[in-house]
Amino acid sequence: MLVALATLAPIAQGSGGFVREPDDAATNCVAENTTVCVGWAIDNIDRYVTPTLQHLEMVVLSVVFGFAIAFAMALLSHRRRWLVPGFTGVTGVLYTLPSIALFSLLLPVTGRGTATAVIALTLYTLQIIYRNIVTGLSNVPGEARDAGRGMGMTDRQLLWRVELPLAVPEIVAGLRIATVSTVAIATLAIFAGAGGLGAEIYNNITFKTGIVVCGAIAIAMAIVLDALLFLAQARLVRWRRQTPTVAGPPGRFAGFFRRLLGPIGARP
Repeated sequence: MLVALATLAPIAQGSGGFVREPDDAATNCVAENTTVCVGWAIDNIDRYVTPTLQHLEMVVLSVVFGFAIAFAMALLSHRRRWLVPGFTGVTGVLYTLPSIALFSLLLPVTGRGTATAVIALTLYTLQIIYRNIVTGLSNVPGEARDAGRGMGMTDRQLLWRVELPLAVPEIVAGLRIATVSTVAIATLAIFAGAGGLGAEIYNNITFKTGIVVCGAIAIAMAIVLDALLFLAQARLVRWRRQTPTVAGPPGRFAGFFRRLLGPIGARP
C-alpha cells in the first residue's frame, strides 16, 4: 500500500499539489485555517461545480455499467444455480481489493483518466448488486410461480412478468447501497487522475474548509441519489399498494396477475 501511494502521489499532485492558491488567503479566517470559513465557502462555492459534476459522472456511469453487468450475470445464473457460487466468489474477490491498489493495477493498461476510475468503481458495484438481484429472485414466493405456470406462462414470461417485478425491492436496495458506497469510493479516483471531489480534497489537504465543503457535497450527493432511487422503487411497486388485501397467498397475488397478465389469462 505504501508503495502504491508513493507511486501515485505525483499523479495526484499534478493539478496543483497541496498548496492553496494565493487568493484563498485573502481573509483572516483562511489565513489562520483554524476553523471552517463559512463565508469563504459561500463566496467560492463555484469552484466546486466542476469537481462535483465529475464526481457525479463517475458515480452514475459506474452504477449503470455495474447494474448492466450484474443483471446479466443474475439472469444467466437464475436457471443455472451452479453458477451462483462462482459469480459470488469472483465479485467478492474484486470487492475486497484495495481501491488504490486496483487503480495502480489498471493504470498501465487503461492510463490516467475517468475510464480507469469508472472501470474500478464498476467492479466494486458488482458484488452488492449481483447478490441483491439473486436474493430478490430467490425470494419470489412459490405460489406466484405456480400461478404463472398455471396460466400457461413460459419460463421467459415468468421471469419478466412475475419474478422480476416481485424482486424489485431487493434489486433497488442493492442499487441504493452500491450508489452510496460508490459516492464515497469515488473520492479516491484522484489516484487514477480522474478528478472529482477527491482532487479538491487531496490537492488542498491542509485546508480545513475545503475538506468540509467537499465532504458535505459528497454526503448531499449520496442522500439525493439514494432518495431518487427510493422514489423510483415506490413508483415501480405501486401495484403492491393498489392490490386489495385478501387472506391467503392466492388473494395477495390475484390483483397483480389480473393487471400484468390479463392478456395471457384471457387467451383461449
